[in-house]
Amino acid sequence: MLNRQVVKSESATIKIPELDFEIPPEAQRGSLSTIEGILTRAAEALEALQEERRKADPKTAEAIDEFLVKLRACASGESPFTFVLDDPAGNSFIENPYAPSPDPALLLKFYERTPEQQAALGYLADSSQSGEPQQEAAGTVNHTDEELHGAVGAKAGRRAIAQANTSEIVEALCRYTSPEEVMTFPSTCGTCAARCETRMFVTNIPYFKEVIVMASTCDACGYRNSELKPGGSISEKAKRITVHVKNINDLNRDVIKSDSASVKIPELDLELASGTLGGIVTTVEGLVTKISESLERVHGFTFGDSLDESRKGKWQDFRTRLNKLLSLEEPWTLIIDDALANSFVAPVTDNIQDDSQLTLEEYERTWEQNEEFGLNDMDTSSADAAYNTN
Repeated sequence: MLNRQVVKSESATIKIPELDFEIPPEAQRGSLSTIEGILTRAAEALEALQEERRKADPKTAEAIDEFLVKLRACASGESPFTFVLDDPAGNSFIENPYAPSPDPALLLKFYERTPEQQAALGYLADSSQSGEPQQEAAGTVNHTDEELHGAVGAKAGRRAIAQANTSEIVEALCRYTSPEEVMTFPSTCGTCAARCETRMFVTNIPYFKEVIVMASTCDACGYRNSELKPGGSISEKAKRITVHVKNINDLNRDVIKSDSASVKIPELDLELASGTLGGIVTTVEGLVTKISESLERVHGFTFGDSLDESRKGKWQDFRTRLNKLLSLEEPWTLIIDDALANSFVAPVTDNIQDDSQLTLEEYERTWEQNEEFGLNDMDTSSADAAYNTN
């Protein structure tokens, strides 16, 4: 465990809660090391000025000596501890020695940056920092494209999404139903902070639910972004979707994977935790391709000459097996488990009940799943009472 490689960026903070110890972003910034190496360097930095402290402040020096004993015990593996790497920029990394299998000791969490973290990273924390008059921003109101419903609305929807995303999303979404209105509202580019527009429309996918599609493009820097969010209320139960992939039609199935869904391929002992890859609209073939690209991007630097031959051979074998899935040499199974039931795999038959290779299973969420999404603390009794009185 102590030999895990760690990438600590210039904005990352390292914490060890058991020792109430913190390594700020300014220390060991932009470093590639191991857990043991980071703790050892921290101990050496604290010990460097101990002789001067013993002369100026003996009590503080004695307290640091006691702390160094505990810190070195952690660095040598004699004492258990928790290693927390917090990076608002998301540019730090801790190696998974079991990759591509899940790591039982590693927990990855994503969160929204605070305004203070945004400002520290050089992003605009709010519109007041953009230097543009507030009246202009306030005077810009949301508006709806004045397009007719039906065929004209569908054409506008296709054009809006095509301007801000790939043809893959256009084909996957617009084949189901025509959007009503395409709404356009002002937003800010997440890359260069310039003003841009976001287009949004609501559509309904048969056998699934109502979804909200949002796409934005920046004329200043060319950045494009798309999001697909589920509409309606939170499902009472979780959903597990199992697809037995046997032929080319199965590879061409449309897939909506939400950011709350995990992905498993039992034949490869592959499991992606919820949040991995985010929310995407693709096909079964596209999903496997994105998994392969993501694994190579995340673990790419470990494929170099520094990796021992046994582990390098393990990775190469896994990538070969992953690519073989698309050749359909053998049937395989895709499992998408979504605690919020916001994922979808399209059937290849007109009636979903006739699709023998697609299985949908609903089950009760566990307490841990409800806690992860904040459902245990959600109280809607007041809203329900107000709704029922109207």
